[in-house]
Amino acid sequence: MAVLLLVEDDAAIRSSLTRAMTERGHVVHSVGSALEGLRAAVDAEPDVVLLDLGLPDLDGARIMPMLRAVVTVPVLITTARDDEDEIVALLDAGADDYLVKPFSAKQLDARVRAVLRRATEPEPEAPVVVGGLSIDPRSREVTVDGRQLSLTPKEFALLLMLARRAGEVVSNATSSPTYGSSRTEAATRPSTCTCRGCAASSARPPPSRVT
Repeated sequence: MAVLLLVEDDAAIRSSLTRAMTERGHVVHSVGSALEGLRAAVDAEPDVVLLDLGLPDLDGARIMPMLRAVVTVPVLITTARDDEDEIVALLDAGADDYLVKPFSAKQLDARVRAVLRRATEPEPEAPVVVGGLSIDPRSREVTVDGRQLSLTPKEFALLLMLARRAGEVVSNATSSPTYGSSRTEAATRPSTCTCRGCAASSARPPPSRVT
């Protein structure tokens, strides 16, 4: 169920869409003008705004940037206009989807669910860069000075953890022990990782002990 704000000047279309979307489990707030829609976008706290363009007081294309200034929820344009340049301009202005009339309530419901899915998806994680080392958590690609490394899943996970904590002192005790071995064994066992990051780390001289 989603809370929808329908901004539509045609009373018959407004009534029909309100009924159809309510039957599909949504809560629908409907208004007939652009300025009413702008106020309702703040007061009703909708999950999705359904915005017609041919409004009596202000064109929907002009209200779009005003909506974006007060709410961050998805905006789905619902209009009879099918000019390609205008569609592109509205999408660039912040609209999340564009649906040309006539359309069915079933199609509108599917578009609402689609923009809600996109709105709730987590932002993709950016690559982690430490000096010449670059790790992409999405593609699981690792490069050093532009040269790609081939790592096992375990090596990748370890290198990513260390890169995210660059500049910190990281103890082996923070790593999860292998099942069947003690944490002391995990901390004292010499590393067998052959990746370039771990090899460089193991090549460093041990710190001097202060007595």
